[in-house]
Amino acid sequence: MKAPANVLVVGGAGYIGSHACKAIAARGDVPVCFDNLGAGHRELAKWGPLVVGDLGDGATLAKVFRDFRIDAVMHFAAHAYVGESVTDPAKYYRNNVASTVTLLDCMRKAGVDAIVFSSSCATYGIPDSVPITEDHPQRPINPYGWSKLMVEQILKDYQQAYGLRHAVLRYFNAAGADPDCDTGEWHDPETHLIPLVLDSAMGRRPQVAIFGTDYPTPDGTCIRDYIHVTDLADAHILALDQLRRGLGSLVFNLGNGQGFSVREIIASAERVTGLRVPATIASRRAGDPPALVGDARKARELLGWLPRFQSIDTIVGSAWAWQRRVAAIEPKGAA
Repeated sequence: MKAPANVLVVGGAGYIGSHACKAIAARGDVPVCFDNLGAGHRELAKWGPLVVGDLGDGATLAKVFRDFRIDAVMHFAAHAYVGESVTDPAKYYRNNVASTVTLLDCMRKAGVDAIVFSSSCATYGIPDSVPITEDHPQRPINPYGWSKLMVEQILKDYQQAYGLRHAVLRYFNAAGADPDCDTGEWHDPETHLIPLVLDSAMGRRPQVAIFGTDYPTPDGTCIRDYIHVTDLADAHILALDQLRRGLGSLVFNLGNGQGFSVREIIASAERVTGLRVPATIASRRAGDPPALVGDARKARELLGWLPRFQSIDTIVGSAWAWQRRVAAIEPKGAA
């Protein structure tokens, strides 16, 4: 019988990382969660050992590689607030880029040559057309997007120079929560539309803002591609399997290939919850494209990835179940 693999999951106590840890454990491998708990939650690191540490701490990372005999890495540890990246770019380049180089160098020294990297559709910037394919020009419009694109380039250079194999997964809008309600979205502050809408339905915030109603879309509001977080975790497992088979330089979009407007998300939340979602109209936010929809045919064809939770009501429904659980353990107004 094959021995379980030890997969280092940096950022494994966060939203997407914790779902990946559950998927790794479900297949009989061991997720070794490495997280500084700045944005993650100790309660979500429950499928394997947790090491509390910072990604930029090379000595602690090196010890983890030695102590756990790591076989491969999944990298989710990034700051991800677009607005904050504009006002404090140093924070983003230091953590998202410089600390990733520390991680890659620790991998090299430990002889670990496979990494699945959490990238973003933010690397594309304002799209020329939708749906967006992997060969679309990458023109980030904020430091967050640039930090992800910089790491993509670093991975290419490390593969050419050192043989470090990688899979780059460019997410569109991660959404929803684990169907068993074992983990889910738990950010502070929260900026993602679906939990904001659900918090408004619950009365945990007074209303949700609709930023712009005059976009060239059917109902005038922005359209985004929402992909269930469990489907994202499944894609990470499939990508890691490809790397283990000796392949490298893999780049995939991960999305549903269909978009939903802000108003459609609000309508879905009202159907799912049976509650009214109070909303207010606000002006457009700078840099918000009218529509962001991904073409994920490559992941379907090469990874055999088939999203299981494509219905927007299913995605919102799973988020709703999780939001109610979080509300039971957080004081009202803490969101």
